[in-house]
Amino acid sequence: MEGTAAMSNSHEQTENDTGTRNLSGDSSATTPHSTWPPTPTSTTNITTSLTEETMLSPNEENFDTYFAHERIQIPESENKLFSFRKFWAFTGPGFLMSIAYLDPGNIESDLQSGAAANYQLLWVLMWATILGLVMQRLSARLGTVTGLHLSEVCYRHYPRIPRILLWIMVEIAIIGSDMQEVIGTSIAIYILSNGVIPIPGGVVITIADTFTFLALDRYGLRKLEAFFGFLIMVMAGTFGYQYGVSKPDQVAVLKGLFVPGCYNCDQRALAQAVGIVGAVIMPHNLYLHSALVKSRDVDRKKKEDVKEANKYFFLEACLALLCSFVINVFVVAVFAKGLYGVTNQEVYDRCEAVNNTHANAFEQNDELVDADIFKAGVFLGCTYGVVCMYIWAIGILAAGQSSTMTGTYVGQFAMEGFLNLRWKRWQRVLLTRTIAIIPTFFIAFYKDINDLTKMNDLLNVVMSLQLPFALIPAVTFTSSQHIMGDFKNGVFTKVLSSLLSLVVIAINLWFVINFLDANIDPNSWWVYILVALVGIFYFTLITYLTLFLVVAFGFNLCCHLPFISQHLNQAAYQLDVPSEAMDDIYRNVKWTNPLYDSGLDTDDESVDVVWENPLYSDLITLEGNVDA
Repeated sequence: MEGTAAMSNSHEQTENDTGTRNLSGDSSATTPHSTWPPTPTSTTNITTSLTEETMLSPNEENFDTYFAHERIQIPESENKLFSFRKFWAFTGPGFLMSIAYLDPGNIESDLQSGAAANYQLLWVLMWATILGLVMQRLSARLGTVTGLHLSEVCYRHYPRIPRILLWIMVEIAIIGSDMQEVIGTSIAIYILSNGVIPIPGGVVITIADTFTFLALDRYGLRKLEAFFGFLIMVMAGTFGYQYGVSKPDQVAVLKGLFVPGCYNCDQRALAQAVGIVGAVIMPHNLYLHSALVKSRDVDRKKKEDVKEANKYFFLEACLALLCSFVINVFVVAVFAKGLYGVTNQEVYDRCEAVNNTHANAFEQNDELVDADIFKAGVFLGCTYGVVCMYIWAIGILAAGQSSTMTGTYVGQFAMEGFLNLRWKRWQRVLLTRTIAIIPTFFIAFYKDINDLTKMNDLLNVVMSLQLPFALIPAVTFTSSQHIMGDFKNGVFTKVLSSLLSLVVIAINLWFVINFLDANIDPNSWWVYILVALVGIFYFTLITYLTLFLVVAFGFNLCCHLPFISQHLNQAAYQLDVPSEAMDDIYRNVKWTNPLYDSGLDTDDESVDVVWENPLYSDLITLEGNVDA
């Protein structure tokens, strides 16, 4: 049969990665009406599944992004409630994810919030971190349950054009984050070399050091995770040292954490509160976390193992984000104590008194200090001794280097997932780092260090705009029974995650609007036209993705809307299965798993299709004609 030949040829060109299969090898473990594993949507549109949305290209180089052949084994334990041995085996992905909460952009946002509002925005930082934990939980669950990371699921369920646009948005966020890491690293090198290595030189050095750290891949996954843990310890030690030296008011710190509000705060402090949310919740971090959890050898054929993995990954994420939160609190408190209400002239005088060579970083005027990473280091050196300036630079260097590595991984995950395009890691690094370095280098070369650090504000705006393109897909796919089975979001999680997403998106849009209002010349009419056109495109794409979210929530009325029904009605994109269709599905489908040579068969003679769920497998073969 022609169809059989075509299907068989497609099978020969698919990956043979057991990590993407999720069907049960135990036929007794699956009943016709079970929601585990997730089921196909219908048999009438099976042919639509044989598209780029479900099929993968051959892996000719036997290349995998994240240690496919070195997955961490999970030890057995009699203690079903909690096992430290198992927890240790699952420890790693959450801490790598938490590094995004400690990148140079976050550190600068922390110190600016302390300088602008004293300790009064600590509660915003705490709730932003909790909100981030909620969203990271969804991301990790998606990767654990399906064996696919977020961009791979997007590849299978979004049509080509929206998927490519989504990839572009994610890439913009990755490049923006990469630029912040380049800025932070180059400033740290400038301080540590006492100005001997100029900023442009530090920018160029970041190219070489990235490839140096990529060599750590050769030493194995556990050693790589240990190195990231070491960098986090360096940040905790350096910023914690500053906290101990500056001795902030402990009562004020606790009050700032647990008493919401901002007494006598001006517009600057309000903008900084919004900036904290945008800086803490990084869009590409959701894509990262869903991929990192694949490094653990979880038997996805067993529901209990998946449930246990979800539990330990969540506990690890809680611990990791608690560590990152404490480090962020250190930074906020240090500069709340030292720079709140302080003028440029006061800091300049302190630097002159101790003969600090960087005193000219502060203008001689009575304006309040507009803090950034470089000025923060100079202030510490002038106030608490030059050793503090170098310790600060070491912490910033650790933040920049760790974020560079995780940014490299998420960049490759996005490219392989959205485009099914496989590049070696060094090729991917060279591309994104070049894009990030070119504008940074020219600004550093033709401007001064103050202009370079001001770029962080613009980059935070850029990444804030990309946040919906991570939040909406994460909520969409984790709410779909077709994708998550019994692990789909409950009603409470759906409502909570949706509301949190709306709040975060609204906050970030307010931040963007205020930034544009403060930086656009009212006489530049063409800029307003450009912003309007970009805004129309931006909200159109968000609306389109939201319609998929509505379908995942079980509301199928939007499937009949003009222009989009042709996509939403296709089985390849449908995200939920009407309960009344289940009998028809199982009457015409028999499940097979060639990996384990067992499956679930029906006794009905009309069975003429052998199909593995296209979300988890690429194999589809026909044994006869499929009636419409």
